[in-house]
Amino acid sequence: MTPRHQQLLELHAASPGDAFILFALAKECENAGDNAAALSHYLRLRELHPGYIGLYYHLGKLYELLDHEEAASEVYRAGIELGKNTGDRHATSELMGALANIGI
Repeated sequence: MTPRHQQLLELHAASPGDAFILFALAKECENAGDNAAALSHYLRLRELHPGYIGLYYHLGKLYELLDHEEAASEVYRAGIELGKNTGDRHATSELMGALANIGI
């Protein structure tokens, strides 16, 4: 475990519902190859903060990595809808590109 991972775990313990910490912890786990932990953190983030737009791209990519294209497609579509509803054209465009790349 890296010092950064340890620090994120400590921050998460102190503030378990913080969106940024959950996202950072998910990315740290993903970068370390711990996809199960990354998925768990992403799903918790989605549960607690469904409006955290950055989550949808990264969760979808993780699902793709895990060969769960249907789940990735669902996540991308949900993110696209959120992006349209919030006027985030950049995120919407990025998610539409990711969805097109999996071909579902």
